[in-house]
Amino acid sequence: MRSSATARSYRTDNVERRVIALVTQHSGIYMFREKQYDTYTAQSNIHFDVRLDVDDAEELMDEFFTEFNTARGNFKLETYYPDVPISWNPFQKHIVDIPIFTIGMLIESAKAGKWLYK
Repeated sequence: MRSSATARSYRTDNVERRVIALVTQHSGIYMFREKQYDTYTAQSNIHFDVRLDVDDAEELMDEFFTEFNTARGNFKLETYYPDVPISWNPFQKHIVDIPIFTIGMLIESAKAGKWLYK
């Protein structure tokens, strides 16, 4: 018989592996990229490391909330994928601050059963 601490640790590890597997599946890594399945960690940034565009990220998050029975709360994809103004002036630069969006955020939210971030 497992102790409650061991069972809790198993569930935690299982959630982490399942979230990383879901992200990996949506990244297309198994088909189009040279990286291996174990490349992503909780610290991996969905925008910069996983390199999901807004459409792929939307699909991922829809499946994430369903698969892990996690309440969306105040989650808005636009927070993590803001619109970047387009300028025809090559000397005018627009700097857009993109908030951190990591696999770890999905893992912690899945464990909590609700989106934990603003």
